[in-house]
Amino acid sequence: MSLPSDFLWGFATAAYQVEGATQQDGRGPTIWDSFCAVPGKIADGSDGSVACDSYNRTAEDIALLKRLGSTCYRFSLSWARIIPLGGRNDPVNQAGIDHYVKFVDDLLEAGIVPFITLLHWDVPDELDKRYGGLLNREEFPLDFENYARVVYKSIPKCKNWITFNEPWCSSILGYSTGFFAPGHTSNRDKSPVGDSSREPWIVGHNLLLAHGRAVKVYREEFKPTDKGQIGITLNGDYTYPWDPEDPRDVEAANRKIEFAISWFADPVYFGKYPDSMRKQLGDRLPEFTPEEVALVKGSNDFYGMNHYTADYVKHGDGNPAPEDFLGDLSTHAYSKNGDCIGPETQSFWLRPNPEGFRGLLNWLSKRYGYPPIYVTENGTSIKGENDLKEAEILEDVFRYNYFRDYVNAMAKAVSEDGCNVRGYMAWSLMDNFEWAEGYETRFGVTYVNYADGQQRKEKYSARKMKEIFDAVIEKD
Repeated sequence: MSLPSDFLWGFATAAYQVEGATQQDGRGPTIWDSFCAVPGKIADGSDGSVACDSYNRTAEDIALLKRLGSTCYRFSLSWARIIPLGGRNDPVNQAGIDHYVKFVDDLLEAGIVPFITLLHWDVPDELDKRYGGLLNREEFPLDFENYARVVYKSIPKCKNWITFNEPWCSSILGYSTGFFAPGHTSNRDKSPVGDSSREPWIVGHNLLLAHGRAVKVYREEFKPTDKGQIGITLNGDYTYPWDPEDPRDVEAANRKIEFAISWFADPVYFGKYPDSMRKQLGDRLPEFTPEEVALVKGSNDFYGMNHYTADYVKHGDGNPAPEDFLGDLSTHAYSKNGDCIGPETQSFWLRPNPEGFRGLLNWLSKRYGYPPIYVTENGTSIKGENDLKEAEILEDVFRYNYFRDYVNAMAKAVSEDGCNVRGYMAWSLMDNFEWAEGYETRFGVTYVNYADGQQRKEKYSARKMKEIFDAVIEKD
C-alpha cells in the first residue's frame, strides 16, 4: 500500500473563510459580504470580515505549513480584491494582485507548491447586482474569462490552477435551497426571489461555460510558456444502496452520484449531461450549443476531488418534486439491515466512511478513463468540538483517525486499484468561517482562538499528518 514518491500533500483554505481584511487595500464587496449582513442567514450571526486574519498573516501561515511538513497548499483568490467590481471593463486593483504575487513567491521560497482556486463562491457583489451574476449566460463567463486572464498573467509561477470550487454548492445551495449566498429559493419564507426548479440548472450551465472559457485562455495564451495545468474541483459523496437486493436502490445510488458529480464531470469529459438528469429535468436542464460543447468538452487537465462522506440511498416514488435536485431518492445514515455509515460529527451531512473514499476514487476513475486526480479537500468536523475547553480541542484524536483511515484508503485505491491520484489537500489548515454555520463548526488541524486575536495552535491531527503520509509515500 503506497503512494508515489512525488506525491504532493498539504492543506486547503478559501479566501472568504480565512482572509478577513474585507475592507483593506481596495477589496470590493462579494455576495457573501451581503449575505452575511442579512439577519438569520449565518448560525451565529457572524461574517468573514476578520475570520483568521490570514490576509495580514501570510508569513505566519507559511511558517505553519512548513512546520507541518506540507509540500503543497491550496488557497483561493478573492476576485473582488483583484477587480473590485468584477467586470471586464472595471478597473484592476494592483494592491490585490501584489498581495497574491508575493504570497506565491513566499510559498515557493518555502518549498511549497501552490494550487490556486480562481473562485471559491465569493462572486463580486456588483456582478450579482449588475446582471444577476451566475444566472447570466452571456456576461458572467466573459467577466470570469477576463478575471482569469488578469490572474494568469500576474502569477506565471503558479503551475496548478482550479477554475471553480464545487459548482454544485454554488448552484444548489445558492439557488435552490437558499442556504448559501445569494440565497435564492422558491421558499418565499426565506427569499423574495428564486425558482428552485430552474435557477440551479441555469447556474450550473453558466459555471461550466465560464470554466471552459478560463481553460481555453490558459491553454492558448499561457500554458505553452508557463507549462502549468488546470481543472475544476467537484464535490460528491459515495453511495451505497439502502437495500442492496432492490435494483431500484442500486440504480438510485448510482444516480445520486450522477446528479452531484456527473452533472459537471460528464460535460467536461463527454460533452453532455447525464441521461438520468435529462430524463428527470427535461427542458429545465439547458442544452449545450455546438460552440459550448467545443468549449467544455475536454476542459480538464486533472480532476479536482472534494470528498468527505458517504450515504445509504433509497429510491423515490417516481414523482420527484419540481425542486428535487437529488435525483428522485432519499439519503440515510443507516441501511435497511441497520448498518451505519459512520459516527456523527458536528456537520449534519458528514459521517466518516473511509471505504467510501476508495469506492468513489474507483467510480470516478472507471467513468472518466483514469484521469490524474488531486484530492483538493477532505476532512471532518467533530461533534461538540467548539464547546470543549482549549486543551481538549487540541487533542483531536477523532480527526487524526479520520485522516489516517482516509489516506490509507486512498493509498489502496492507488496501489491496489490503479487510480491515478497525484496529491491530497486536507480541509483545513485551520479552523475558519464555515459559511452558514459561522464559527460554530471547526474543520481545522490548527485551532484558531477567535476571542484572543486569532491566535493559532496546532492540534494533534496537525502534528501527526506528516507521519500519516510518511508511512504511505514511497521513499526515493
